[in-house]
Amino acid sequence: MIKEIKFTDKALKQINILLSKKDKGSFFRIAIKGGGCSGFQYEFTFDKIKSTEDLIYENILIDKTSADLLKGSEVDFVSELIGSQFKITNPQTKSSCGCGVSFSL
Repeated sequence: MIKEIKFTDKALKQINILLSKKDKGSFFRIAIKGGGCSGFQYEFTFDKIKSTEDLIYENILIDKTSADLLKGSEVDFVSELIGSQFKITNPQTKSSCGCGVSFSL
């Protein structure tokens, strides 16, 4: 169970819309991966396999390492002039790059 991460209603609604277009039994996966100009970046993918290392909230999977790095975060879905996207507000983030895609912890 994912406890210390908040999902807004907009984020949960969008995740459910996306999953409705995938095969039955699919999960929405959120992960933090190394990369980008600041060191880390968020990754949003679909997965049909739940690992023993995964934490689950409804139909959302987050591996334990990423969940630790996301503690205290809020996951939202926002629509802006440049497009719609998932936005994570993470209090553990020290800085982010100019393009807003990567961050450092």
